[in-house]
Amino acid sequence: MIEVHHLNNSRSQRILWLLEELEAPYKIINYKRDLDTNLAPEKLKTIHSLGKSPVISIDGKVIIESAAISTYIIDQYAPSGFSPDQNDEDYYKYLELMHYAEGSAMLPLLLLLYSSSLGENAEPLMGRIFSEINLHIGYLSECLGDNEFFFRNKFSGLDTMLSFVLEAAKISDSLKTFPNLTNALDRYQSRPAYKKALEKGGEYILGS
Repeated sequence: MIEVHHLNNSRSQRILWLLEELEAPYKIINYKRDLDTNLAPEKLKTIHSLGKSPVISIDGKVIIESAAISTYIIDQYAPSGFSPDQNDEDYYKYLELMHYAEGSAMLPLLLLLYSSSLGENAEPLMGRIFSEINLHIGYLSECLGDNEFFFRNKFSGLDTMLSFVLEAAKISDSLKTFPNLTNALDRYQSRPAYKKALEKGGEYILGS
């Protein structure tokens, strides 16, 4: 059985959501952020030296990184057609967006998060940061278009991966000019599996 080392208010929430969508068996091992620093507890480093979440363990094997974890879960539990085969024409587009979610798309959102602690000193950076956020959110809006989901217009692991990007963008009011993404996030958060994952995962401010 998959053990999800789950940190509150973190990316591991989308791993719980994916598991619930696929009705895969799993066990949650909970960790709480430090109330003063908001960092993960040192105990998480006993699972992996980075001490980051999400991280899963299966029969002594440890996997980190959301895209790698999601790929493992999909390979093990998803029905045929949930993800493309390597020989499919759209395979590499799918792979590109799986990694884009935690690569280029999240970088300016993280810069906004960290620079916000600088107060007025961060003001010179804000124009460039929001320009980059709008660039990437605009790209995702183009990728989605008039569809309901990002891959073949069917729910897939891309939706769970990109949900965190949309939730982070919503906090900075960066979704308001992209109604297709706002509607997509509303659809995600209305899904029974999303709600069930919230019940099991506990506090999740990004999802509220």
